Amino acid sequence: MSEGRLTPPVSAVDHAAGPDNAPVTLVEYGDYECPHCGLAHPIVKATQQALGSQLRFVFRNFPLAEAHPHARLAAQAAEAAAAQGKFWEMHDMVFEHQDALEIEDLLGYAKSLGLDVAQIARDLEAGTYAKRVRDDFRNGVRSGVNGTPTFFVNGVRYEGSWANKESFMHALREAAGQAGRGTRPTAGANG
Repeated sequence: MSEGRLTPPVSAVDHAAGPDNAPVTLVEYGDYECPHCGLAHPIVKATQQALGSQLRFVFRNFPLAEAHPHARLAAQAAEAAAAQGKFWEMHDMVFEHQDALEIEDLLGYAKSLGLDVAQIARDLEAGTYAKRVRDDFRNGVRSGVNGTPTFFVNGVRYEGSWANKESFMHALREAAGQAGRGTRPTAGANG
């Protein structure tokens, strides 16, 4: 286990929003049913908007199924939507409706997003994306993740407060500035 370091690094298999060459890559290990992840979601969205092309955001699944019984299925639904080119739309929809994550709800979200609902239903029934979700989870454990949300900034675990939007954004801006100067970012500065 590589405590505090992202393992494996971000690659083409990840769901990423923002330019590959952004000076800051923010990775979240999240759980769609986790109330803290739900609180972090609008903060991440605001950070993406504020930093624009300075930020690449990556989401990896870390369903805490014992505490959140719908988290695995919700993660699989997002992965099934990804296969139809709408990962981020489903990701946002699920976070915005955390209190309704039964299969009927997830299929309703798929329908509202214009996805092939029958295919999503087949994917969920067959567990088509269960391995992908498990792999993300295992990689999170290898990276030292033990709760959600857990963030990594440029490959280093962020130890500061994500709940304070200004501190979080300041740390990401600082990381962008350090990347621009060719220095190694610190994780959790001004947390």
